[in-house]
Amino acid sequence: MEQKDYLLREIEKIGLIISAIRQKLFGGNGNLSVTVENQFETLKEMLLTETNFDLDKFLSLNIEESNEYICSFKGFSAENIEHLAECISEMCLRDKYRGSKKYLEKALQLYELCNSKSKTYSLERETTINSIKSVL
Repeated sequence: MEQKDYLLREIEKIGLIISAIRQKLFGGNGNLSVTVENQFETLKEMLLTETNFDLDKFLSLNIEESNEYICSFKGFSAENIEHLAECISEMCLRDKYRGSKKYLEKALQLYELCNSKSKTYSLERETTINSIKSVL
């Protein structure tokens, strides 16, 4: 029972961290001068310091290795993986970032991992997947 409580706390913690990152990057209109490159650097830094998740390492891995890497973190539930994919894809789709192809490919991979791990169908997730595929 203690182990389950620990895992639930870790899942909630990662969810809160990703939500805070999304709020910081997309929340207000006060960050209009922040470039997409700076947003990605902020995202990378916050993920690394708060969860020890190295986005650069994740981007360099192939599909199987990256799935293993993300699944090695106890707090990355299907919902949290989807939140991470939303962070990445929102920046690329909103601001036509020049390096967005590799990020969009990873976001697509994260959404597909969500589909395989999640027990529920999400129309919003499928719509986002289709929009990413159309951009790629």
